[in-house]
Amino acid sequence: MPIYRNATMLSAWLITAPLQADPLNQAIDTETRTLKDAAASQRRIDRLDDASRRLFDDYRRTLREIDTMKVYVAHLKALVDSQREEKREMERQLEEIARAEREIVPLMVQMVDTLERFVQLDTPFLPEERRQRIDELKQLLTSAEVSTAEKFRRILEAYQIENDYARTIEAYRAELKLGKDERPVDFLRLGRVALFYQTLDGKQSGFWNPRKKAWEALPDEFRRPIRQGLRIARKEAAPDLLTLPIPTPEAAR
Repeated sequence: MPIYRNATMLSAWLITAPLQADPLNQAIDTETRTLKDAAASQRRIDRLDDASRRLFDDYRRTLREIDTMKVYVAHLKALVDSQREEKREMERQLEEIARAEREIVPLMVQMVDTLERFVQLDTPFLPEERRQRIDELKQLLTSAEVSTAEKFRRILEAYQIENDYARTIEAYRAELKLGKDERPVDFLRLGRVALFYQTLDGKQSGFWNPRKKAWEALPDEFRRPIRQGLRIARKEAAPDLLTLPIPTPEAAR
């Protein structure tokens, strides 16, 4: 009986006593946990390394952008400085133009008035054409749609036309009042030296007398030279010597 009682007591102790951990398994578990912790740490390190690399790349990219922006800002500053200088130059030029315009407008008015008086006192050739040109210049001066430069150019052009009359000969047909009647005649202009007329039938000829400011008839001996002069002016005949009465400078005064 004692033997069985001891065996029973031993079995009960084995059942109720805690099981002792296996050292090998415990070591394996520890190593596994260590490896897992190491892997997790490595992943954290990798993430931190990637983040650091990205931050460094961002930093370098930001530095490049800063350098680029510095160059761009310097360029913009130079551009703005240039534009400011151009603005100052344009303002100066506009001021000069405005001052010149204030000075040139009275001059243009005076030039047109002088030209009008000159035509009125000059030999009366192409009277309608020349008066119309002056009327157009007067209208031009008061036009807001035409620039001052264009107005001045047109006035100079009119002066040039008047100047060219002194170096050319011309034949043209127009009405002339002879006595109480107006009739068509052929005019022959020799520069500004002399102005002749001849009726279309060639029977009557005359010239402008600047001393008397009137038309005078010429003897029949001048009918042929005037007719020849008309043909030369129209380029229907070769230039030739003409025998015509020319007012002297004394008479012209």
